[in-house]
Amino acid sequence: MNTPNRRIAHLDMDAFYASVELLRYPELLGQPVVIGGRRDQQPEQLADGSRRFARLRDYVGRGVVTTATYEARALGVFSGMGVMKVAKLAPDAILLPVDFDAYRHYSKLFKTAVARIAPQIEDRGIDEIYIDLTDLPEDSLTLARRIKRAVKDATGLSCSIGISPNKLLSKICSDLDKPDGVTLLDQGDIPLRIWPLPVRKINGIGPKAGEKLAALGIATIAELAAAEPALLQSHFGRAYAEWLHEAANGIDGRPLVTSSEPKSISRETTFERDLHPVRDRAALSGLFTALCNRVADDLQRKGYLGRTIGIKLRFADFHVVTRDLTLPGPTADPSVIRRAAGECLRRVPLEHKLRLLGVRASALSSCDALQITTESPQAELPLIAPTITPLRA
Repeated sequence: MNTPNRRIAHLDMDAFYASVELLRYPELLGQPVVIGGRRDQQPEQLADGSRRFARLRDYVGRGVVTTATYEARALGVFSGMGVMKVAKLAPDAILLPVDFDAYRHYSKLFKTAVARIAPQIEDRGIDEIYIDLTDLPEDSLTLARRIKRAVKDATGLSCSIGISPNKLLSKICSDLDKPDGVTLLDQGDIPLRIWPLPVRKINGIGPKAGEKLAALGIATIAELAAAEPALLQSHFGRAYAEWLHEAANGIDGRPLVTSSEPKSISRETTFERDLHPVRDRAALSGLFTALCNRVADDLQRKGYLGRTIGIKLRFADFHVVTRDLTLPGPTADPSVIRRAAGECLRRVPLEHKLRLLGVRASALSSCDALQITTESPQAELPLIAPTITPLRA
C-alpha cells in the first residue's frame, strides 16, 4: 500500500546522450540528430572553422540507435532501432558516435547537484534517479524548481521531474510534460491524469502484455483498473494479475533503494515485436552487444567488477531461460562481457521467437583496489550459431 504523506520524485534527463552532444555541437540545435554511429564517424573540422557531420544516409554496417533528439523522434526514430532501418526514415539526420566518458561525466554532475538538495537518492542508471522528498521542509513545486535549476547550473542540461506518493506514479509523471517539465500528482489526481493513459505507460507492462490486454478490450489504465481480477488472473497468472490491478490503481509500496552495494548489475530490453533468432539475427546481435556495453558502462561508472556474467531470454510464449558463466577473474571490460554472454547464449537452443533479452553481471567486487585491464578488441562472436546446439546442463 501507499504510505501517507510520502513524496517521491522521479528525475529523468531529457534526451540525455543527445543533449550532451548538443552542448558540444550547438549548431545542431533544432535538427534531427541520432546517437549510435561508429567512433570513426566523428565530425570533421573544416578549414573555415565549421564542422562536417556524418549523415544517416551514408551509414553502412550493423548498429543500433542509442538515443535521438526530439526532432529525430518526430520522424519515427527511437532507441534500439537498427541504424540501417532508421536511415530509410530519416536519411538526412545527423549521425554521431556515442561517447560514454562524456555521458558518465555529466551523469555524475547532475546527481551530485541533486544530492546537495535531497540526499536520499536511488540511482536508476546514467540518466535517471528517484528522490525521496518526504522529510524536506519545502513544498513539492519549490523543491522541483530548485532541483531543476541546480541540474541546469551544473550541466547546462534540462530534466523532467514527476512527484507523487510512490515510484510507479512518479515514473509515469516525469514523462507527461517532457521536455523540461514538472508534474505533481496525488492520489486524487489518478482518475484525471493517469487513467486516460495507455496501459503501456505503466513501467512493467511491455509490448506483449500490452497486446494481450488489448485483445481483452483493455487499452487504457482506467480499463485495467476496472478489470475483473479473475479475468486478469486467467490470462496472466496470480502474481502478475495482482500487480497489474495495484499498478492501475496507483498502488506501489516499494521503498527507495539507496544502498551502494548492489548484488548484480543488469540491463534488459523488451522488443517492440517478437524477434526471430535467424531472420532477425542482425538486429538481435546489435541489441545484444549494446546491452553488454551498457552493463560494462554501469560497472565502470559505479566502480565494480563482475566475475559471473549471465543472460536472460524470454520467449514469445513467456518462457524464461537464464544461463551464467563464471570467469577466471572479475571484469568490467565490454569485450570480455560480450564474449562471456555469447558463450552463455550458445547453451540455449534458439528455436522460437524472442520477446526479451537481458545481460547481467554478478559476483561483484569493488574495483578501488584493482586495476581494470582492457583487452585488445577481439572479433565479435556471432550471436546465433548456424545450427541449433543441444541444451547442456
